[in-house]
Amino acid sequence: MIAIVDYGVGNLFSLTSSLHALGLETEVTRNPEKLRAAERIVLPGVGAFGDAREKLDATGLIPVLLEEAARKPLLGICLGMQLLFDRGFEYGEHAGLGLIPGEVASLGEDLEDGTLKVPHMGWNSLDIRKDDPLFRYFRNGEYVYYVHSFYARHCGDDILGTSQYGNVAVTGAVRRGNVWGAQFHPEKSGDAGLRLLKAFAEL
Repeated sequence: MIAIVDYGVGNLFSLTSSLHALGLETEVTRNPEKLRAAERIVLPGVGAFGDAREKLDATGLIPVLLEEAARKPLLGICLGMQLLFDRGFEYGEHAGLGLIPGEVASLGEDLEDGTLKVPHMGWNSLDIRKDDPLFRYFRNGEYVYYVHSFYARHCGDDILGTSQYGNVAVTGAVRRGNVWGAQFHPEKSGDAGLRLLKAFAEL
């Protein structure tokens, strides 16, 4: 079973629909025991870093997530991926979960071309930087769907794939140990995204 963490940030319908389309058993939950019993965990998220961190704190689930990430696959998606890092600088500085070294900073501040729009929204090809089981059914250069104004940087060897946006190599996918992250939305990335979710379900 795949547990999707419910902490009040974002519409989870498209994610649950995609997993159900793959024939996967899923449950949206904030129950600690269900998270512990799950074989895999997905941490989704849309919105602002600090607000999401506060809402996640309020659930009391952070200790559970940190424990479970040490023993089973966890996938953060979009803002859920950003929360995996040490800190985020969206409307101030906020602590992340510290599961992957790095920080989440403004994309607009690092872009040299002022004509490029922020948020970075739409389809972009993913350049695989490191072979990983998450890409078992995914081909280099396939297109995935992004919607974000902030991005992870200083991630070092944990970067699995990037998408070029102007001069910025946007961190598209990361991994450290049992923890994976996707800045793009697999559930909105068509067949390529479904294949990535299928691979995650087999990790």
